[in-house]
Amino acid sequence: MPGKRTPERVIVYIDGFNLYYGIRGSGLGRYLWLNLCSFSQKIIKPHQELRAVRYFTSRVAKPESKRKRQSAYLEALQTLDRSMLSITYGNYQSAPFKCRHCARHSEVQNEKQTDVNIAVAMLVDAFRDRFDKALLVSADSDLCPAIEAVHCLFPAKRVVVCFPPGRASKELAKVSGSCYRISRATLRQCQMPPIIETANGFKLRKPEYWDSPAYQRPH
Repeated sequence: MPGKRTPERVIVYIDGFNLYYGIRGSGLGRYLWLNLCSFSQKIIKPHQELRAVRYFTSRVAKPESKRKRQSAYLEALQTLDRSMLSITYGNYQSAPFKCRHCARHSEVQNEKQTDVNIAVAMLVDAFRDRFDKALLVSADSDLCPAIEAVHCLFPAKRVVVCFPPGRASKELAKVSGSCYRISRATLRQCQMPPIIETANGFKLRKPEYWDSPAYQRPH
């Protein structure tokens, strides 16, 4: 049709733990049961076309209660449009920790690879010309070099940063094409049903703990 604007191709890259802790830390735990496909569709503009949603996370090993909640969510995500949503896993590594106050020794779990996985995926997609604009859902300033590389190597492409609730980064804001914060309303409007039935009839339930008062207090 003459004069019709060609849709701008968009890929959304989601830093899973950065988004989780932003929602959790803002006292919005009831909205953690997030449909990433409808969420991504919600944050793009009318003249844009969503081409893919790339979610980056690591599987939690302990405590068991947290592992079960995450597993339920990841299984729920598997019921969404697999041609649109992909999940890339990093890993957790244990590191020794000594408390400054009581001198007690313990181990802490540190997430590894997510920022690297996002950077690689973004650059590969840019090189293969899969997007015109990338939306990065994160406030991790370690991703600044990846954004700068996309803008330098592919000047026609732009990266927009979408900060999770309660999170921001001056460094990311400086190097991105533009930035904004994800609203409570957006999260509320993009929730999955509390109970999801899988193809084999198994019922996945939203973790009750996410609706508890403990998850509705800012941290």
